[in-house]
Amino acid sequence: MLTRLIVCLDMRDGRVVKGVQFEGLRDVGDPVELAARYEIEGADEVVFLDISASVEGRATLLGTVRRAADVLFVPLTVGGGVRSVDDVAQVLRAGADKVSINTAAIARPALITECAERFGSQCVVASIDARKAGDRWRVWTHGGSVRTELDAIEWARECVARGAGEILLTSIDRDGARRGYDLALTRAVVDHVSVPVIASGGAGSAEHVRDAVLEGGADAVLVAGILHDGLTTVRELKDVLVRAHIPVRAVA
Repeated sequence: MLTRLIVCLDMRDGRVVKGVQFEGLRDVGDPVELAARYEIEGADEVVFLDISASVEGRATLLGTVRRAADVLFVPLTVGGGVRSVDDVAQVLRAGADKVSINTAAIARPALITECAERFGSQCVVASIDARKAGDRWRVWTHGGSVRTELDAIEWARECVARGAGEILLTSIDRDGARRGYDLALTRAVVDHVSVPVIASGGAGSAEHVRDAVLEGGADAVLVAGILHDGLTTVRELKDVLVRAHIPVRAVA
């Protein structure tokens, strides 16, 4: 199976932003233009996360999703502000291939089951934002601003049992810090679920991406800031993966 390199575009007010540990956000650019560029560079998938939608209690930006779907050929996952089955239906009708659910699923776990039954597990991505707490990882919601008492590993298992077809696992501790992914967290979740796990939060180099796969066991790796800031390219990241004998889709 090919390892996927996924580019994440965190959005706020219709613009791509980037910060550290979900704070100190700065403008990066237009989401559709960036998504199209990364696809040309060889990204296997694109993720739009409307990071303020849940906090502000509003729906995700469907117009942006439609514009992106019109120009992208790679799969598009959309998350943020998705609170009901009807919300998921709207996002999919706008052109998304998958919908990422986080805060709403924790508030009402049955939402995952309902979405999986209606649209298929392949459309349902359980997004989990986790932060280290002692010898465990706790789940946080509302863009990493609200702590829950949920254990990240147990919650991942429940999400899969309820029908999620994929886990998007973000380490808040590592997000934007560029010190590498939380390999222990990634490996712990990978070892306890039967669906693909996307490692997110912490990429600072191609070697970090490689380690997320070889040591963390991730099926896919999410990158953002190091691409937005021009520190590397999708091609360079994939070249390192190929040299580590990790199978990836070739860049044209």
